[in-house]
Amino acid sequence: MASSVPLNVNGRAAAVEVDDPDMPLLYALRDNLGLHGPRFGCGLGQCGSCTVHIDGEAVRSCITPLSSVAPGQRIVTLEGLGSPENPHRLQKAFMDEQAVQCGYCINGMIMQAAAFLAKSPRPTEAEIKEALANNICRCGTHVRILRAVKRASGTA
Repeated sequence: MASSVPLNVNGRAAAVEVDDPDMPLLYALRDNLGLHGPRFGCGLGQCGSCTVHIDGEAVRSCITPLSSVAPGQRIVTLEGLGSPENPHRLQKAFMDEQAVQCGYCINGMIMQAAAFLAKSPRPTEAEIKEALANNICRCGTHVRILRAVKRASGTA
């Protein structure tokens, strides 16, 4: 039997109809709400492609059960971070540094970096590397990604 799960996504109230309240948050965001920023990568919370913010914290939505999101918690996806007309400073920096090759990891890199910069606005290069260490990029754009985060933090 389907049940309605209320969510606050990108500043808007939403409700998803689900048969299994323990399904991954990622599926609700992509399949029910049509958001394509968070991506399915490994399904184990190891690569970071599915990263979203819940109340400002970076979380892996592929391993976060929908039932663990409390009513009123604020979920932010890449789409809610900025817009094409007004991109978040990290989105702009990633574009300026051409930090995308295949683009699969970029959601996770940007979302992880945004949560990190909110807590550490002027990090060192070593701190940035540590903050992004658990996000996987197979294309090898790590140097450009690092430059983009440094640019967004004003430390470049």
